[in-house]
Amino acid sequence: MTLHADPHLALVRPVTPRTPRGCEECLRHGSPWVHLRLCLTCGHVGCCDSSPNRHARRHAATDDHPIVRSWEPGEDWRWCFVHEAYV
Repeated sequence: MTLHADPHLALVRPVTPRTPRGCEECLRHGSPWVHLRLCLTCGHVGCCDSSPNRHARRHAATDDHPIVRSWEPGEDWRWCFVHEAYV
């Protein structure tokens, strides 16, 4: 995995997941998800790009919070949606 030096890393904050049990929007609407992503600016938990609704990407674009990390057990990578790169 190649890491990208990203200017958006300045937006990363210590966060608490807003919902520890699943994608916020999918839970609200009863939709399925595949994997979860945690916004490292505000703690939003959204579903990944392999999920039908891609809520993590939508949140990143709507709220200008581009850096997420995997919210899957045993994974600790971070991703920038703007640069489409690991950070």
